[in-house]
Amino acid sequence: HAAPRALPGRWYHHEDHPAYALFRRGDTDGVTYPAVGSPEWSAGYPDTDVTKGTPQAWIDALNAAVKAGKIPNIPVSTSTGGNPTYPQGFDPNGPEVCSATYKCRNKEDLWDAPDGVFGSSFDDGPLPTSMPLYEFLKQNNVITTHFMIGSNILWNADAFTYALETLESDIAVHTWTHPYMTTLSNEQVIGELGWTMELIHNSTGGRLPKYWRPPYGDSDERVRAIAKEVFGLTTVIWNQDTEDWSIGESTGTTRPKVDASLKEWITGPKSPGLIILEHELSNNTVGAFMQAFPLIAQNGWKFESVARLDGGSVYQNSGDDTDDVTPQAVGVLAAASPSPPAGDSSSAASSSTTSKPTGTGTVTSGSSSTVSTG
Repeated sequence: HAAPRALPGRWYHHEDHPAYALFRRGDTDGVTYPAVGSPEWSAGYPDTDVTKGTPQAWIDALNAAVKAGKIPNIPVSTSTGGNPTYPQGFDPNGPEVCSATYKCRNKEDLWDAPDGVFGSSFDDGPLPTSMPLYEFLKQNNVITTHFMIGSNILWNADAFTYALETLESDIAVHTWTHPYMTTLSNEQVIGELGWTMELIHNSTGGRLPKYWRPPYGDSDERVRAIAKEVFGLTTVIWNQDTEDWSIGESTGTTRPKVDASLKEWITGPKSPGLIILEHELSNNTVGAFMQAFPLIAQNGWKFESVARLDGGSVYQNSGDDTDDVTPQAVGVLAAASPSPPAGDSSSAASSSTTSKPTGTGTVTSGSSSTVSTG
């Protein structure tokens, strides 16, 4: 296995980083945001078309990164429900593409926790099924990272507020609609990430997420570069997958298999540390974690939220959910003041679509991995 990668210590983006100018901000007693769950709070966000009303600041930041050569010009992948594939001539395991779906590790991505550390996180919330998990976390006085879907936050504002204010959980990005990210154009990628960041930012007193996890673990050099260069996000994957999301499906796993996998990993070697893909999707997915939880301490693991593995800040501009938010220049209030339609922007925003080669989308034999929902 690869050696665990240490993240830098506490840090914030410098004023010349594009992420500084993309979102409105203020310190904790500065900007007054609409109350979470109110009509004013939910107004202005997209439904499923994340390119609708894309803020010009995001498009400008993308175009600048493309012009500077920071966004690789590789083709979008295609998927019919399984692992995304690339046109002939583009190796998903090669350095040009480096697809996380195919287990290619970019050195800047986070896959492993430090030795002896159980890096905790949950995907796909907030949902009604999240509450038993949240109550369990509160009872056991532990903090985790929630990679949240933006549209789920809109529909489950109470659960979001509980996670943030009662649990003081760490909130991270899991896109707006949970797509295969490498199948999207550049403009769609910034919509999926940007709208989710904007909603989290406007719902947490101005905190800017620092981490994101691609749905299905589907990221490549183009997508991770957009996340980093436009939004300042670090990509987080995992090194073990329970496949808990598939419990109950005809070709899926079972709860006993998930329980057995968790026990095997927690009682196994402590190098590298664990980052296990888990979901707050159902009573079974949540129940599997709760059943395995006592084993973590019993086997000498240190339980730590994934967003805190580096010992630094949880957010780009704040230490955590209770720390002050670093004052920053006023940016774009995207939800309230959408910019002109994305079609009015320059062509660089959709360069991945226009540059896509024709081909069958075949990949190197034997290099595929199991699909996960992420």
